[in-house]
Amino acid sequence: QVEVVESGGGLVQAGGSLRLSCTTSGGHFEDFNMGWFRQTPGKEREGVACIRWNGDTTHYVDSVKGRFTVARDNAKKIVTLQMDNLKPEDTARYFCAATPYDYCRRSYSPHDQSMEYWGKGTQVTVSS
Repeated sequence: QVEVVESGGGLVQAGGSLRLSCTTSGGHFEDFNMGWFRQTPGKEREGVACIRWNGDTTHYVDSVKGRFTVARDNAKKIVTLQMDNLKPEDTARYFCAATPYDYCRRSYSPHDQSMEYWGKGTQVTVSS
């Protein structure tokens, strides 16, 4: 059984920064392609960023390009999402997800929800 746990959410003013972290247990972290997703009430969950198992490929949804950075440290079994210059429209519940299958390679779709393991999410609120 693989467990995914996010941390690092909170309340921040517009223009501020937050750093989300994600760890997994019960599986081989270094084999997982990882994704960050977000969802607001009444809206479809969307992909925000992804990173391949070895960190050699990352993708971002257009709305966060240049502001968010995804990274991973396989030795520490952690994936992070550094979020800078946050905007009120970034307010959402952020989820980390993992899959041992092909994901985040040449192309990326924020609508691709084909992940095997999901965390429960962490709330990010950006005030104006």
